[in-house]
Amino acid sequence: MIEAEEKTRVTAVVQPVGGEVVLKKDDCLVVIYTKEPTLLGKRFVLETQPTRIGRGADNQIVLDGDSVSRRHAHLERRGEAWVVVDDGSTNGTYVNDEQIVREALLINGDRVKVGPTIFKFLGGADVEAQYHEEIYRMTIIDGLTQIHNKRYLFESLEREIVRARRHARELCLLMFDIDHFKKINDLHGHLAGDFVLKELANVVQQRIRRDEVFARYGGEEFSIVLPETSLTGAAALAESLRERIETHRFVFQGEDIPVTMSIGVAMLEEGERTASELVKRADERLFDAKRAGRNRVCS
Repeated sequence: MIEAEEKTRVTAVVQPVGGEVVLKKDDCLVVIYTKEPTLLGKRFVLETQPTRIGRGADNQIVLDGDSVSRRHAHLERRGEAWVVVDDGSTNGTYVNDEQIVREALLINGDRVKVGPTIFKFLGGADVEAQYHEEIYRMTIIDGLTQIHNKRYLFESLEREIVRARRHARELCLLMFDIDHFKKINDLHGHLAGDFVLKELANVVQQRIRRDEVFARYGGEEFSIVLPETSLTGAAALAESLRERIETHRFVFQGEDIPVTMSIGVAMLEEGERTASELVKRADERLFDAKRAGRNRVCS
């Protein structure tokens, strides 16, 4: 749950505080994805120079996790711009999914990833409005993969069911997840697991039409709503996605990670009225695919 954030603090003067400088700016980092629920949606105003991020208690932004170094990275003001600098961290600092060599200039809207936590940098004019817009966006978008989330999926599916009934049109749903995802995390680490989730979402997104809804259902499970699509057409799309993922190269920090997925396909049946009923049947087909040996489609 996103907790209410305290009012933005704006310092009226510039003065030294413990060797740091307090800035009269309201540029900030907003947590859009985290394994720590209490941090989701939290705003960190960049009011000290530098603003340090790491596991140690002496940082301005303290993050838990084995993949976060004690002094991981910091942000520093250069003229009117902010720069993120990696402080020799073990697992690196990422901006917009690219690992920075040493430092990177931040532009409004950039995503900064430290360990499993993703921040969005908000700067320039109307930061307060941007912040509230981002908080709304977090209610419908998954912070890691940048596709829709479970809440939006169910809202969309309920609308499509009403439309399908009204106009006597077909409606299908795909439910799929990554095979042996725990093994990927165990062998390659959780940062590699996050990379696989994002990369899979990017690959699948390229095959999604404007009227279809692609969402992260939870964990390593995803879903696609397919309006006006027959069961045969949905199964054909599912098979093409399965093949595309199996043949795609997932490379994280120079290491190839084999990835496959299992897919369940279901079509809206007579008498079904709720999104939960259709999701349940698609999920049952997904489990059939897993029981049959994984890396396959069941409809």
